[in-house]
Amino acid sequence: MISDEERVFIASQPVARLATASGSGAPHVVPICFVVIDESLYFTIDEKPKRSTARPLKRVRNIQENPKAAVIIDRYDDEWSRLGWVMLHGEAEIIESGEEHAMAQDALKARYPQYRQMMLSTLPVVAIRIRRTTIWGNLAADA
Repeated sequence: MISDEERVFIASQPVARLATASGSGAPHVVPICFVVIDESLYFTIDEKPKRSTARPLKRVRNIQENPKAAVIIDRYDDEWSRLGWVMLHGEAEIIESGEEHAMAQDALKARYPQYRQMMLSTLPVVAIRIRRTTIWGNLAADA
């Protein structure tokens, strides 16, 4: 489903934006650190400071209420001929433990050295099962 050109572009971008919606349809967008493996995008709930609350994060609550999600991975450049993005559409799943959880955490630690200092093993991973991609602009690696 994801083309080789899209995979190269996605891997070259360090941050994506996750869009979720509550059960009532209220949108919520946050930046995420991510990794794509096969046909799933993974991100973890990490130790970075977040607003203190006893409730789960809004992105987690939204996924629990409405698993539909979209992620956009984009490149901005003042030279507009270099602009491009890939949008991934799919269903999100919260993974608390197990082999896929460990594999995703390991891949995220390999991609982001900052995660190597965090205790992630007990924190959830979110997998977005990619169902469709949309692209726009220039995805060329040498753009």
